[in-house]
Amino acid sequence: MIGERIQMFRKRRGLSLTELSQRAGVAKSYLSSIERGLQQNPSIQFLEKIGEVLHVPVEEFVNSEQQDRPAGELDREWEDIVREAMKSGVSKEQFKEFLEFNKWKSNRE
Repeated sequence: MIGERIQMFRKRRGLSLTELSQRAGVAKSYLSSIERGLQQNPSIQFLEKIGEVLHVPVEEFVNSEQQDRPAGELDREWEDIVREAMKSGVSKEQFKEFLEFNKWKSNRE
């Protein structure tokens, strides 16, 4: 259900209903009715506004299969970390070297 997924992402970000509605520029009462399942077909524009604040693509709200993601797949926080590393210019090789160094360091302790 879209409303449940919005609520889950909102809580993960530590935002209240009021904070999310204000930051996204949507009516708090409408957001509340979506989260509670009273309204079930929000517009793409609404989802885009909410997604922008929560840093979640619209697909995450509507794709229920993502909710049942296997434990081995990346969660949202890891995806954000990897994207930030990529944006800052860290290459795959540098990232691998960092991981190898940490493994080596951990084994020595």
